[in-house]
Amino acid sequence: MKLKELLQGVPILAANVDLETEIGSVHYDSRTVRPGGLFVAMAGFAADGHAFIGKALASGAAAVLCEKEPEGEIPYVRTDNSRRALAVIGGNFYGHPAEAMTMIGVTGTNGKTTTTYLLKAVLEKALGAKVGLIGTNQNMIGEEIIPTERTTPESFELQGLFARMRREGCTHVVMEVSSHALALDRVYGVFYKVGIFTNLTQDHLDFHGTMEDYCAAKALLFRNCETGVCNAGDPWTPRLLENASCRVFTYAEAAEADLRAEDVRLGPDHIAFTAAAGDSRVPVRVNIPGRFMVSNVLDVLGAALALGIPLEKSAAVLADVPHVKGRVEVVPTPGRDYTVLIDYAHSPGSLENVLSSVRGFAKGRTVALFGCGGDRDKLKRPKMGRAAAENADFLVITTDNPRTEKPADIIADILPGLEGLDTPYTVIEDRREAIRWCLDHGQPGDVIVLCGKGHETYQEVGREKRHMDEREIVADCLRPAP
Repeated sequence: MKLKELLQGVPILAANVDLETEIGSVHYDSRTVRPGGLFVAMAGFAADGHAFIGKALASGAAAVLCEKEPEGEIPYVRTDNSRRALAVIGGNFYGHPAEAMTMIGVTGTNGKTTTTYLLKAVLEKALGAKVGLIGTNQNMIGEEIIPTERTTPESFELQGLFARMRREGCTHVVMEVSSHALALDRVYGVFYKVGIFTNLTQDHLDFHGTMEDYCAAKALLFRNCETGVCNAGDPWTPRLLENASCRVFTYAEAAEADLRAEDVRLGPDHIAFTAAAGDSRVPVRVNIPGRFMVSNVLDVLGAALALGIPLEKSAAVLADVPHVKGRVEVVPTPGRDYTVLIDYAHSPGSLENVLSSVRGFAKGRTVALFGCGGDRDKLKRPKMGRAAAENADFLVITTDNPRTEKPADIIADILPGLEGLDTPYTVIEDRREAIRWCLDHGQPGDVIVLCGKGHETYQEVGREKRHMDEREIVADCLRPAP
């Protein structure tokens, strides 16, 4: 592709390279540059890509796209925003694949993964669509699973994934759109048929700084979609929609909204309610427990309505939908009279949601095992401790992904949140041993919730990912001695 075609739509402030130059590949990591490629220099958190322009040229880059004019005889194009330029270039390089599919984006602190999986099922069963999914657990093309490293890929990889989905016959794409992706322009230029907002609670303030900035990042989705399906019961929704350019459709359990949940009934293995929209009243049952699931199901029903799928059709699909891995997931405990659940809860709001729901159906104690991630928002650590202490009967405080921090220091940041509360707890730094302790001390009727890891099958220690699947740990602990 000629450089001028690749740069279509990119503001060019200066250039000394022939725009007729043929470009065979695009790179933003100098280590991957191939001869004849374009290197896009972006400022990152750990390093500035402009410092690696020389390395990119030594590897054969035909041209450099940058924000700062480079020194020396370097073939370059200068623009005002390399991140946005990379997103535009990705669309040009892959032929704008998102425009050929119906795009649905889901943003919010909690519930994104569950929402995407439920909505994927509705689209497949109610419309017969082939659906691409992009999210925290994994990416999917129909039933094919594609491993993922982050919730929303970098813009160029994202466009490549869209192109693969289009090539393999996807008509719809349901994707989690993280606040990082919105703030860092990974989805710049992507227009969504439907945008969904689940909720906003404290998380990622190590990146955003304030809740207001966190909300502002989420709000970007609703300036780039046709219909916004938003939680009318969340206090941040009015601020989120201040500058929205989309049609708004609201849902709520306990607030005025276009779609409401009435007569909510909670069971140990399901939720049920009546979905009310206008004159329609449709019974809904989903075989996943927890009051917070009511909102997750409402946003799916609302998005389906925005796509022309009647409530009755969506409800029929949701009645048979399976569990989502790592979301209130029941782990087999043969021969034991307690229950073990795995859940991805890793913020104060998500801990409160899952533990308060479990407390509503547990016949014995609600036991919460949890920790906090290292190298992430430290301000939420005592809040997570408090949320756990206020909504569980016993706490086992341990590690999550410590990364480069000392586990003991992370735990020390959690403990102040327990002050003034009398919830009993124990601290066991090693997560495997903490799980074993929970299983050894489980009492009849207890529900033990392993919080934080969810779908993850690894633990990040230092800069290394070590295999850790909590399902395997539970099975090993409960396996009879030979």
